[in-house]
Amino acid sequence: MSREQKAVERARKAFLTGRSKPLEHRIRQLKNLQRFLLEREKEIAEAIKKDLNKSEAGTQLYETLGLEGEIVLAVKKLAEWAAPRPVEKNLLTISDTVYIQPEPLGVVLIIGAWNYPWAVTIQPLIGAIAAGNAAVVKPSEVCVHTAKVMEDLLPAYIDKELYPVVTGGVSETQELLRQRFDHVFYTGNSMVGKLVMEAAAKHLTPITLELGGKSPCYIDKNCDIPIACRRVTWGKYSNCGQTCIAPDYILCEPSIQGRVLEEIKKSIKAFYTEDPKTCPDYGRIINQRHFKRIMAMTEDSTIAIGGDSDESTCYIAPTVLKDVQVNSKVMQEEIFGPLLPILTVSGVDEAIDFINKGEKPLALYIFSPDDKVIKKVIAETSSGGVLANDCLVHYSVSALPFGGVGNSGMGSYHGKFSFDNLSHLRGCLIKQLKMEGVNDMRYPPHTAKKLFWARFFILKNPDLGWLGRMTLLAIFAVVAAVRIISMFLYCHQHSHGIDCNSFVINPFLCPSLIDCGCVIDRE
Repeated sequence: MSREQKAVERARKAFLTGRSKPLEHRIRQLKNLQRFLLEREKEIAEAIKKDLNKSEAGTQLYETLGLEGEIVLAVKKLAEWAAPRPVEKNLLTISDTVYIQPEPLGVVLIIGAWNYPWAVTIQPLIGAIAAGNAAVVKPSEVCVHTAKVMEDLLPAYIDKELYPVVTGGVSETQELLRQRFDHVFYTGNSMVGKLVMEAAAKHLTPITLELGGKSPCYIDKNCDIPIACRRVTWGKYSNCGQTCIAPDYILCEPSIQGRVLEEIKKSIKAFYTEDPKTCPDYGRIINQRHFKRIMAMTEDSTIAIGGDSDESTCYIAPTVLKDVQVNSKVMQEEIFGPLLPILTVSGVDEAIDFINKGEKPLALYIFSPDDKVIKKVIAETSSGGVLANDCLVHYSVSALPFGGVGNSGMGSYHGKFSFDNLSHLRGCLIKQLKMEGVNDMRYPPHTAKKLFWARFFILKNPDLGWLGRMTLLAIFAVVAAVRIISMFLYCHQHSHGIDCNSFVINPFLCPSLIDCGCVIDRE
């Protein structure tokens, strides 16, 4: 039995004990996870510095601070999220108990990514724990030092049987995917996402794919260009451009391309000094393979800003490419690096057409002071998320679902969306063995009059409110009483030889006894 298989079996065995389900256990594990982030802040920062050259402050800002916020929210709201959720009733369920009960899925596989190795790995784990699941955590092998810290230190804070950390490369991941899980949560690129989906399909395992794509950024000529470019510069070059929702390219009219270039250049200098290579807040490309991939994208485009590089340290300066064409190398795939192409369009209509010709992106950015322009872009395009007049920050809003659509992914998470995504929302209907007369319309033999009443009860769905429900219950009680009295009278008449057709029962009050004759015919 492989190491991966043993980890999965231990997690499932631990889950079947039921200890992950009580809210007290979930909250305790979440608080332990928060304690880990605080007590091991130094080790986390040192590992990310080695992997991605992130500063200590940058690590907290982009990695752990958001995780702490998610934990605080989950602990505060968990009782509410996990409670039965009453649903709207109709005429047929007015006296019943109807609700949705969230329940754990089972054992979840979380496959993390290397660009934000803590944020995109631990955040799904927070949702898995909150929902009462067990979870096997597979950090990216590309961030070697971070994966080591996660493997060595995390089990000392949270239940190591319920939430094991499994490290390794491609072969170890493939072995994990051969095991049966109750949900697979993968963050990465679409090519690997397809392989994950194929492996999960063998067990009919539901999946969440957090992928990426070429997220467009449209800059309206009438907006505040200095502020827009300052925010785009921050969104693009944070983490050296290795962000799944970074603006991938700019669309703007030719008349403002020069100003856009000028303002981006000013912002790069303000953020990263004259020499970004020496700036502690500017990162590095993760490895030489990605360095070469990114540099090859510049070969057929004009470099307007930056362009400096150093392969030995995987350094690529913040770079802007101008007059880029649709068939340029940089436009053929997600860049995932510090290159920012500018393509010119005649206006918002051409920008929308351009965006719609590509795959649906994970994010879409619009900079405009005109609400009509913003709403037009939102209405006529599709993307995982939309952000107007800023970049990246929608990721930090726990009240919004974060996820892709089409080629940029499926499923969403953050806040309550993580909890729901990793729960089974179980529909529950509890009836009583009473008021059987109301059910006669569904029992054979089927008649036109029974169908009439079925249509009435199924299709009429008024918003009753509390008073209306009480009134309807009273009516149902009367119906039941009339049925009992009617049956008594029928039996009394029949036993004394009375002509039943001379006694008419009100069909409105008692739809189950449409007329006395139908009852006699059934003998």
